[in-house]
Amino acid sequence: MPPAAASDDLAHMRAALALARRGLGNAWPNPAVGCVLVRDGRVVGRGWTQPGGRPHAETEALRRAGPEAARGATAYVTLEPCSHHGRTPPCCDALIAAGVARVVVALQDPDSRVNGRGLDRLRAAGIAVETGLCEAEARAVNAGFIRRIRLGLPLVTLKLATTLDGRIATATGESRWITGPAARREGHAMRARHDAVLVGSGTVLADDPDLTCRLPGMAAVPALRVVADSRLRTPLSARLVATARQIPTWLATRPGHPPARRAPYQEAGVEILAVPAAEPDGGLDLRALLGALGQRGVTRVLAEGGAALAAALLRADLVDRIAWFHAPGILGAEGRAAVDHLPVTGLAQMPRFQRVASRPLGEDWLTEFERGN
Repeated sequence: MPPAAASDDLAHMRAALALARRGLGNAWPNPAVGCVLVRDGRVVGRGWTQPGGRPHAETEALRRAGPEAARGATAYVTLEPCSHHGRTPPCCDALIAAGVARVVVALQDPDSRVNGRGLDRLRAAGIAVETGLCEAEARAVNAGFIRRIRLGLPLVTLKLATTLDGRIATATGESRWITGPAARREGHAMRARHDAVLVGSGTVLADDPDLTCRLPGMAAVPALRVVADSRLRTPLSARLVATARQIPTWLATRPGHPPARRAPYQEAGVEILAVPAAEPDGGLDLRALLGALGQRGVTRVLAEGGAALAAALLRADLVDRIAWFHAPGILGAEGRAAVDHLPVTGLAQMPRFQRVASRPLGEDWLTEFERGN
């Protein structure tokens, strides 16, 4: 391939990846996919997975291009076009029917219902197919979808907002605001890019949060709100309960609570999710909780607190990424720690992560980590 053509392919695939990122937090249970249609060197159609997972990126791009412009075009797609019938017809059939001449795919779909079948059908129809361009970037965009397909668990990002010495509040519980406006805006944006926001009941009792993204136009679909509450102690007066009919809210708790205790939550619109208890502390089995979310199609979870939940996730080795906001202040030993007890008696037992990004946000700093090898 001539260097200029290869450069064009790269630019168009990167544009498709940018479109795919628009679907993060909105597309579940489907993956967030982007598609760019190019004919005679000109972009004729663009699409990304729409809120709720449909329409798919390819059909959106074809619709915007129109039948005349799409015929003979090259389609740049960040994930293998689906080949199975769900609530929508297969995207590979739509591309074939549209008469595209070439399809460039970043990443093969790990879903067993697809996993190469879409590529095979395109080739059988006489369409030139190329794969692997920007594969690493496409894998990063759909890391949550891939984890759910392969392990049955969503990707978990632990969000921490602390002082330099890792404190989230004073000894009396004062925490608003440790970080500044720029960091808080980024925290809201993170909610929009995740399917669900997870907190423990302690955070609900202490802060009465609403866990919504309050940035204008940022999220077409509000993130699902999940409370890990083994003892069912979330107040019925909590904002999460009061707004449950407008914003999906799930309360994960141990089975066996009397119907009379569950009923007021359900009448308010809260969905009760029964999760087995963990031994020996009697809290929730967080792996089972995340597995239940994965079964329901959730691919990306933002765990926002508090310290007990953070420690429990780390103890269970369920944290894939950490987003750590540091404020330029120190509270000292009297302040409340971001993470509760971990059974670490030696450095070799310490959970380790690799730093992948770091940037200033006003006077604060955001550092992002991924699970270490």
